Amino acid sequence: MDIRAGLQSGDKRACARLISMVENEDEQAIGILKELYGLTGKARVIGITGPPGAGKSTVTDKLAKLLRQQGKKVGIVAVDPTSPFTGGAILGDRVRMTDLSTDPGVFIRSMGTRGALGGLSKAAHGAVKVLDIFGMDYIFIETVGVGQSEVDIVRLADTVIMVAVPGLGDDIQAIKAGIMEIGDVFAVNKSDRDGAERTATELEMMLDFNIRSQYRPPVINIIAKDNKDVDKLLEAVEKHYVYLVNSGELSQRKKNSIKNEIIDIFKYAMVKAIEEKSQSSSFIEQLISDTVDKRLDPYTAAAKLVEEFRSR
Repeated sequence: MDIRAGLQSGDKRACARLISMVENEDEQAIGILKELYGLTGKARVIGITGPPGAGKSTVTDKLAKLLRQQGKKVGIVAVDPTSPFTGGAILGDRVRMTDLSTDPGVFIRSMGTRGALGGLSKAAHGAVKVLDIFGMDYIFIETVGVGQSEVDIVRLADTVIMVAVPGLGDDIQAIKAGIMEIGDVFAVNKSDRDGAERTATELEMMLDFNIRSQYRPPVINIIAKDNKDVDKLLEAVEKHYVYLVNSGELSQRKKNSIKNEIIDIFKYAMVKAIEEKSQSSSFIEQLISDTVDKRLDPYTAAAKLVEEFRSR
């Protein structure tokens, strides 16, 4: 299979194959992404985050269907907890998007976090690039839903939708603890439940203390399973994008995203090099031994490691 040609001609098998290669850290996949990187940057990236049970998959499903009605092509990366046995995604959000999966204008991929913190799989960044090259107009990234560590999505998405739900005590507590700051649009899902208005009011009150700029995140009450007011949520997402473009914040976000990605790739390469060296050399083992025996402290040991790599 010619993955490059397939990716640009709309072959879903080529897209799926390349994402798998990215997940497995295949050097050929990195080469393809390097070669086709100039084709990225066209897709809108929307993050869907929030606590478990908030209905993130249903919200994603309904938003994607609205966009398909407008003729937009949609990619979905659903990040799930990882199986400790297979390394694959446990929940498999695709089972909740069965009818979307047969739509030729939609590509859905579930992937496990594989131990990554921050609510995202490390391969999610690569998957977004693949889907962008594949020609998706919108790419949704649904995070794993682990509460306060849902912060990586800010580095990747243009707009982050924070999905809350009434009746979950931990929901508002997690938001109070700092996760509130990452939301660009707030959706109170399952608003037919008791306490929905109170949840929305609490969010509005907290936003009074979290105004970051001229933009104030809206709070939208929705019932995603019934498709009620999901159109208003999409409208709020579009308004946020207009604000990003007009204010110049979109350009700054993309710069910050690229900066963080370059640094993350560098960190990973350094850690990998250190691990490889530790397997072929006794240098690191000696540093560890000396630190355990208190002949060195961790700071000095780390400095010696830096010196060793500089000399090489």
